[in-house]
Amino acid sequence: AAVTKVLSATWQRCRVHFMRNVLAHAGKSGRRVVSAFIATAFAQETPEAASAQWRAVADQIRPKVPKLATIMDEAEPDVLAYMTFPKEHRTKLHSTNPI
Repeated sequence: AAVTKVLSATWQRCRVHFMRNVLAHAGKSGRRVVSAFIATAFAQETPEAASAQWRAVADQIRPKVPKLATIMDEAEPDVLAYMTFPKEHRTKLHSTNPI
């Protein structure tokens, strides 16, 4: 039973570390725009809205930077995992920084 609980546990990837990794693929001139686009997903109120916005951003980026969009596709469940928790807990959960 314990193994089932552990294997089905939510995994949260730190937003800051994700952004650092993904912006390395954006190119110097595209970093600000890509950062702003991705931030729109983080600003959503519900998990469904965040996922929809995340996918819209990935689709918008895909023609110019397909590798970045693929990284977003693969990272979505881990980066947006905190959205499934109550809103008051989200600011502490979206990062690996406990402070």
